[in-house]
Amino acid sequence: MSYNHSRRLFLGRTLAASAVSAAGILTYSGATHADKVAVEKLYYGPKPGIAKLNANENPFGPSPDAIKAMTEAISTGGAYYAYPAAMKLLDMLGEYYGLERENISLSAGSSPVLSFAAMAAASKGTILGPDLFWDTTSSVPLKQGGPEIKRVPNTADLDIDLDALYQAIDEDVAMVHVCNPNNPTGKTLDPIKLKEFCIKASKKTLVLVDEAYNELIDDPVKNSMVPLIKQGHNVIVARTFSKIYGLAGLRVGYMLGAPEKIEWINRYGLGTYTINQAGLAAAIASFNDQSFIKFSRDKISEAKGIILDAVKANGLSALPSSTNFVFVDLGKNGDANAFRMAMAKENILIRGQYRTYQNWSRVSAGRIADVKRYADAIPKALEFMQRST
Repeated sequence: MSYNHSRRLFLGRTLAASAVSAAGILTYSGATHADKVAVEKLYYGPKPGIAKLNANENPFGPSPDAIKAMTEAISTGGAYYAYPAAMKLLDMLGEYYGLERENISLSAGSSPVLSFAAMAAASKGTILGPDLFWDTTSSVPLKQGGPEIKRVPNTADLDIDLDALYQAIDEDVAMVHVCNPNNPTGKTLDPIKLKEFCIKASKKTLVLVDEAYNELIDDPVKNSMVPLIKQGHNVIVARTFSKIYGLAGLRVGYMLGAPEKIEWINRYGLGTYTINQAGLAAAIASFNDQSFIKFSRDKISEAKGIILDAVKANGLSALPSSTNFVFVDLGKNGDANAFRMAMAKENILIRGQYRTYQNWSRVSAGRIADVKRYADAIPKALEFMQRST
């Protein structure tokens, strides 16, 4: 590969940064004013009166079984390192996917292992992705002097353009990053087309598929690219317990891939050593809890219905969503940042502008009462947005 921009500087910084990232170090001196206020008065969730619809959490979790398991875990095992529980979860995942422990890397949520994959790839070349996707982890190498993400425009319907992505793969591309379902659009790729893309693209470079929202799809197994790993294709897949399982605050995620790929990625982190006892207990109890998964899906579907009805009633439109959030089109002259500010004035938290997509606003499907507050506040927020623009 011909790419070598600041390679020596990047590698040095990457190794140092990976040690800090793996250790989870956060200094008070580096906190923002908002962080310091939060430290002074601690809330484990949103403050009373705040409708938190900005982070795609599942507020209906953890499940009763997970809470029971966590209580036992911290009572009898909180003083001990969590290696046995980590091995138990690895074996459960391995049995479910038909893989071995060596095919799986656990991490504190999927963000760390996704970041490690990005740093590993960026040490060899560039990362390729669509213009609009959850690029937070693939942007991590930039902080260490790594290469910019190579981006391909989404289609007019804001789908990921798989054909254009494939055509953009050259000798400098070390990894292609695809989110399915995609964030922030909420759209799901056709599984047959995605599988075809992964197979042919993986002959040229490593393909990463982030499946954080897979369990929210009507047919999760059909839409997953995990079987490609067993078939020997150069594909890795990230999954998390943060979404459907309602364990965002417990931080458990994982990466699946060939043993040599997992070993390569794990060089940038500490693997199971960073996972906590309570999170592992919750994940183990939740993994096969189909009743809670159905309950969550039903609640999320109800919340999305409220959002979509309100969007339509106010003369707006939204993309179809397979996830627990909705991407709303505020119109030709819409301003997502102004709309977010207006909602914040009503103590409703949503997301603002993504990249150059100024008129698109993302809202999560949270608690039903909070979603109803969002729906009721739309007219006032639109009026504020129009005055601001």
